[in-house]
Amino acid sequence: MLQVSAYTGGRHVASARFRLRQLIAPMRHYGVSIHEHSAVFGSFPPVHQASRPLWGLVTLAQRIPSVLQSYQADVSLIQREMLSTFVTLEPALKPPRVLDVDDAIWIHMGDKGARRLARLVDAIICGNGHIAKYFSQWNCNVRIIHTAVDDKRFSSLAKLPSDSLVIGWSGASSAFRELYRIEPALSRVLKKQSRVKLRIVADQKPQFTVLPEAQCEFVQWSPEAEVSAIQQMDIGIMPLADTSWNQGKCAYKMLLYMACGLPVVASPVGMNREVFAMTECGFAAGDIDEWTDSLEVLIADADRRRILGNNGRILVSKQFSVDTIARQLAKELHAIAVVPRDDACVARRSTE
Repeated sequence: MLQVSAYTGGRHVASARFRLRQLIAPMRHYGVSIHEHSAVFGSFPPVHQASRPLWGLVTLAQRIPSVLQSYQADVSLIQREMLSTFVTLEPALKPPRVLDVDDAIWIHMGDKGARRLARLVDAIICGNGHIAKYFSQWNCNVRIIHTAVDDKRFSSLAKLPSDSLVIGWSGASSAFRELYRIEPALSRVLKKQSRVKLRIVADQKPQFTVLPEAQCEFVQWSPEAEVSAIQQMDIGIMPLADTSWNQGKCAYKMLLYMACGLPVVASPVGMNREVFAMTECGFAAGDIDEWTDSLEVLIADADRRRILGNNGRILVSKQFSVDTIARQLAKELHAIAVVPRDDACVARRSTE
């Protein structure tokens, strides 16, 4: 059994839940035992800047015993940096070291920090092609492994006939700015279609300015409610501005909708574009008119919603399921543990 010490950003960090924790049990079937070491106080800084120096010192002190435990394992797996935007204890981890990245972290830590982190590790596992392309500049051993979806838990639900229809969005309140960008399109659709409701599943209620309040529904996010809240939607939406940060997004919101059998309308940004190329699962929408038209087409055609939703569900089950991703990750970790580092790659990293 391959022993892996994994270092994550905290118990409630999404990447820890979806890119590691849900894979721990199935990976044992593939000969990999993972022990997670999460940052008790989180690897992301507190909002108040005055608290950050103390937070940083306490977080690193808490991490030191777990770093020592890496010497009892075969592989050290690091999710992003161990302290946000800084390279700190990573060089002290036992090699081989594997970096797992699902965001464009170089935007916040800078090219210099990202380059140093990439050169410290023996391999890098990236959530999409955009991230992989960036890190390939600094490390020859880069692999793409998508974020897994628990398609047994996020599954399609037979819906009872209803006069109403629900357009839904699920995510963190920090991403509300993306929703606000398409508020004019949502306003057009809701005002034209009185039977349509907008459901927002998040940690706090959004503050829309022009949407009819009676047609907006807020569901408090919780691990217990997140699945049923999506299953009861009819259309899933994922708007994204075309920014450098969003180019690194791994389309996870879109994949969760698809796993639940929903057709999607999403911005063709980052990995969203790749997913649309894999199957016919909905519409890519850029400007406000495209968002309006795409939503109206799906609202008007129940059969089309069903067909597109079924296509998406099939894709997720085949290519993004927990078992599929666990098998891929286990294969990579076994290979990294037994194959020596590429000498040419090491030389390149040390001289560039």
